[in-house]
Amino acid sequence: MWLQTLKLGIKSLLLHKLRSLLTMLGVILGVGSVIAMLAIGEGSKREALERIRRLGATNVIIRSVKPGQQGAEEEDDGQDESSSPVVEYGLQYKDLERLKGTLSTIHRAVPITLIRKRAQAMHRGIPNARILGTTAEFVEVKSLTMARGRFLSDSDLSRGANVAVLAAGAATKLFNFEDPIGRQLRLGRMAFRVVGVISPQGSGNAVAGGFGGQDFNKDIYIPLSTARSRFGTLRIIGRSARKTFERNQLSEITLTVVDQNKVSQTAAMARKIIAAHHANTNDIEVQVPLELLHQAEEEKRIWNLVLGSIAGISLLVGGIGIMNIMLATVTERTREIGIRRALGAKRRDITIQFLVESVVLSSTGGIVGIAFGLGVPVAVTYFSDIDSYVQWWTMPMTFMISVGIGVVFGVYPARQAAMLDPIEALRHE
Repeated sequence: MWLQTLKLGIKSLLLHKLRSLLTMLGVILGVGSVIAMLAIGEGSKREALERIRRLGATNVIIRSVKPGQQGAEEEDDGQDESSSPVVEYGLQYKDLERLKGTLSTIHRAVPITLIRKRAQAMHRGIPNARILGTTAEFVEVKSLTMARGRFLSDSDLSRGANVAVLAAGAATKLFNFEDPIGRQLRLGRMAFRVVGVISPQGSGNAVAGGFGGQDFNKDIYIPLSTARSRFGTLRIIGRSARKTFERNQLSEITLTVVDQNKVSQTAAMARKIIAAHHANTNDIEVQVPLELLHQAEEEKRIWNLVLGSIAGISLLVGGIGIMNIMLATVTERTREIGIRRALGAKRRDITIQFLVESVVLSSTGGIVGIAFGLGVPVAVTYFSDIDSYVQWWTMPMTFMISVGIGVVFGVYPARQAAMLDPIEALRHE
């Protein structure tokens, strides 16, 4: 009986192919949008979480914040500085020594200073390149990998050597497809020798580099001692006739804590130590990646719930469309229902007949919708830089929801058909 009912239901739907297709369209779009939106949302959230994880769950990052963020940084051309005011802000080398000498919970402290100079290699150049002076532990703290050569060494720092390590984007920009190892590079007016190239790190490392979330792949790294002795700490800002200057010794200090459970405590202590020796604490920002990670994970759950709810509305609209068309079908087939009842069909048989048709509509729409939902994230990832990640459980979940919609929204029309009086149904024209 069930097989015959299924065949009858499919045959009835095929009699009106376009109407059946349009009815399924709501379910197709609903199922597809649920899968696609959850996939795109999951992909973007995974990327954001990966950015934070790369900062290090056991790290505490202390950054200098430029007061007012006004004026564009320019290269230091060695002009007269005596007649221009100097704005001092941010972290100092003394802060680094205080943190290392006071905090017993830290394993290491990695300082970074940011310098803006023109980078030149033969006829290729990068105007206003980001040059980071740092130590040998930077590559480990930031989870970087070397593509060629080596990173900065302790020997480079002790000697103040003029050596440089290029990020992948900077190496391509300056040397194209040539091997930069051992080649000469000019930073400002100083000559440096390239000793290493860092592997491409992807968009997720833009945050890891700090300094406004710029592209981490375009940085150039030199020893901190070299940056301090060759370029100093004074920078020219502004483009007016009267130059102004700023002094920022360190742009960032990354503290690695020995125990993850002591990260928040270490961050609080670091804030107190910095505040005790800085009259203006607005020029210092303390960032705890572990706290950001917990916050991002919570936001991810809320975001997925919101996306799923929005897409679920499409499924609801599709269900209403199924109910609407099934009610119209009951009216069209009133005489057929009367004939079946006269030949001995029970109300239960009529109910099952129309319920099967409703479920066939919704389940077919669900299958097509799953294919549509899998295709959209692939297309979005292919044509844009937005990552997507399809979670396996979304496919059976959306299919079961589509079947459930067919049952829920098909019950009422099926009961309406079953409750028709056979005599009145036979008279119906």
